[in-house]
Amino acid sequence: MNSNVLMRIGRLFILLLTQVLVFNHIHLFGYITPLVIGYMVVCFHRNTSRVEVLIWAFAIGLLFDMFSNTAGMAAASCTLIAMIQPVLLNRMAPRDSEDDLIPSFKTLGFWNYTFYVLLLMLILHGCFYLLDALTLVDWPLTLLSIGGGAIFSTLIIICIELIIRAPKDPEHHS
Repeated sequence: MNSNVLMRIGRLFILLLTQVLVFNHIHLFGYITPLVIGYMVVCFHRNTSRVEVLIWAFAIGLLFDMFSNTAGMAAASCTLIAMIQPVLLNRMAPRDSEDDLIPSFKTLGFWNYTFYVLLLMLILHGCFYLLDALTLVDWPLTLLSIGGGAIFSTLIIICIELIIRAPKDPEHHS
């Protein structure tokens, strides 16, 4: 097993644990819940095979469904954004960028990366909450859940990115 797979499994474990134990219990205004599990799909490199991305995304969603009792909604939502992620990443990446580009603030720029994450989170939350509602009878609340959840998740992912990929300067450590 190579180190990339082991690193993804570690990230999956930490992300799934925090999603299930922390983020699933946050309900801003009673309707806005972040689905930070989409961060795993956001982070796939540009040259990752499409099949690999789809399998990982489905597994991420399925594990979330098992621990959150959401009956396949996360598996379907994560698989959907996995289908869109490579296309969106290619559109957002600079033309002269590397083939194995890792999406981040450094590679895409702050606003492009934020827009990239926000679009994927809108699609993830849209699919998840539309499957949850299965009707548009209470559409204002569904739209609040989708939009609010996507924005909240994007803010959390930006904070995670800033923490994980912060420049390490050994001279400033005391």
